[in-house]
Amino acid sequence: MQDGGHDTEVLCRVRPEWVDHYGHMNLAYYLVAFDLATDRLWPALNLGASFRARGLGTFAAESWQAYLREVVLDAPLTADSAVLAFDAKRLLIRHRLFHAEEGWLSAENEALYLCVDLGTRRVAAWPEDVLTRFATHRTEDPPKRLALARRR
Repeated sequence: MQDGGHDTEVLCRVRPEWVDHYGHMNLAYYLVAFDLATDRLWPALNLGASFRARGLGTFAAESWQAYLREVVLDAPLTADSAVLAFDAKRLLIRHRLFHAEEGWLSAENEALYLCVDLGTRRVAAWPEDVLTRFATHRTEDPPKRLALARRR
């Protein structure tokens, strides 16, 4: 979902195997939840199965997470997602994870993806229709931690 409110559709619930010895969701499973949010975002950006059918894929190059409020067993989670920035070969997205019933923000994620030619396993350019979709899902919010290019 684009910036301006989070989706209330439940993305997932905290599963027993995701809970650690402190009684809350272990940090590794936040990445699982963020990956589920990515899977939900991809069709809106012309990515996913139709993109792979073109011989292209998305590879994650970098990610950052911030854990703001703990979630516990069976908590319903939802996410909002937005494009923060993009160029000819890179895409920077943001996910925010919310408690689906109570509405509070639990965690944030920024992820940098590369367009990859699956035949050569090399970075490639995004097709024009994909770039157009990125533009329609872009928020004006600046990234908190990541950037398209490495800072020197």
